[in-house]
Amino acid sequence: MRLGELERAVMNELWRRREGALARDLAEALPSHPAITTVLTILERLTRKGIVSRTREGRAHRYFAVESKDAHVAGLMQEALAGAGDRESALSHFLHSASVDDVAALRRMLKALDPPEAQN
Repeated sequence: MRLGELERAVMNELWRRREGALARDLAEALPSHPAITTVLTILERLTRKGIVSRTREGRAHRYFAVESKDAHVAGLMQEALAGAGDRESALSHFLHSASVDDVAALRRMLKALDPPEAQN
């Protein structure tokens, strides 16, 4: 699920804060310093999308990222592949644009998925 610019900024803060954050803390931490009501609106939207959870803390809520940033990015990659007309072609284009380090990491991960007898 793609995020808007302010949603992404809020999520980046939540991903950095494993202990979660209050809306006012997020508003103060964001470079654009949006109003707390704006941040609350974004947090409500992210909660409805299932990306953020919240717990009551006094009269406020503490917000948490439901999944890690890496898991979120993996979901975006799956979403992009699902929308491709030809998954193999999309993967081929991706691999041709990937860095040497990324390709090496993919090779290591694919090799680890092979059964032991296939690795010889």
